[in-house]
Amino acid sequence: MGTHKRLHHHGRFSELIRTAQTDGPQVVTRHGQEIAVVIEIAEYRHLCGQAVGFKDYLRSGPDFDDLDIRRPGEGPRDIDWAARP
Repeated sequence: MGTHKRLHHHGRFSELIRTAQTDGPQVVTRHGQEIAVVIEIAEYRHLCGQAVGFKDYLRSGPDFDDLDIRRPGEGPRDIDWAARP
């Protein structure tokens, strides 16, 4: 769980929201004391006992634009089927 000092402008707040979505709950402090926690809406609804639909659950997941899903350029591995038991 990350910790953030008091936020002074909109840009930092947007960054806090993105971090909560990607890294989980974020604690906000003021004068060294914890005053709030920022969590994803799906987690909030879960904690409040509100049902989340499957589609909303999937949409609340991480952003896949930053996920590296490139395949290696090499071909398939050779398998000796005769040697298998």
